[in-house]
Amino acid sequence: MPRDQSTSVANGATDVHLTVLLGSTTPPGRLHRAVGGAIERAAGRGVEADLFDLGAHSIGFADGTPAEDLTDDTATAIAAIESAAALIVATPIYRGSLTGSLKNLLDLTPVPALQGKVVGIVAMGASDHHYLGAERHLRDVLAFFGAVVMPVAVYLNGGDFEDGVPGERAATLLDELFAATTETAAALAGTAAGHEPSPLAARAIKPRPAASAPADPRPTTAAR
Repeated sequence: MPRDQSTSVANGATDVHLTVLLGSTTPPGRLHRAVGGAIERAAGRGVEADLFDLGAHSIGFADGTPAEDLTDDTATAIAAIESAAALIVATPIYRGSLTGSLKNLLDLTPVPALQGKVVGIVAMGASDHHYLGAERHLRDVLAFFGAVVMPVAVYLNGGDFEDGVPGERAATLLDELFAATTETAAALAGTAAGHEPSPLAARAIKPRPAASAPADPRPTTAAR
């Protein structure tokens, strides 16, 4: 028998630091307010959580340039993902899928940053027509990294808000996902879940070649 819903959420206090990655670059709107409220309620349950809003940061284009060579906020974004013990990825539906800005950041993210990390998914659309679009595509991408993705995602639509404010159903679903994600991360901490066997992408990682020193333009003694 499933645990009582209120008991599950109320007992969600863990030592797991949760980061919410919001993949929208438009001005803060309904999804921003919904996950922000969930973060505040999580703090009331003793769960440390914070928001990394792509709309408040400048992320480089994934053109093959290493993140450490970029002069924008890309390295900061990757560090936020790496340092989180668990992650909530939240995205509005754009063209039937996740946002391009979120996919671009994931293209820049090294495999070890997400390998073995517990990840919950939140998506939001105007209606239920694309309710599996972002979730299905995110699951494919996160599987590439070897992340441990929560089995059930949260999907919100326009009916979950009134005057831009999330209703009771939205708040409940988000609270349940936040609690389940942190509890799962705490339970799997120190285990091989997501790390062994390692994903193909991790096995294919090759160290970045060191930059070679420029040749000395001066002629050698023998050539003089």
